[in-house]
Amino acid sequence: MKTKIFRIQGKFMMGNAIKPFTRELKAINEEEIKEKIYSEFGSKHHIKRNKIMIEEIDEISADEIQDPLVKALIKE
Repeated sequence: MKTKIFRIQGKFMMGNAIKPFTRELKAINEEEIKEKIYSEFGSKHHIKRNKIMIEEIDEISADEIQDPLVKALIKE
């Protein structure tokens, strides 16, 4: 299976505030992306899954990548 690059946009509840987020991650499919987002926000920010609203998941090409860490992963 070939991995793809996805751009994920959404919002999460931090206390009483709703904060937007945009992430670029490498994964096989959208289900894996969702699991990575829930896991990352849960471990770093102690946010429960029901407080994370994923609004959009788009597959992007290597030319569209903005995150320098993801760009470095592609070049390997």
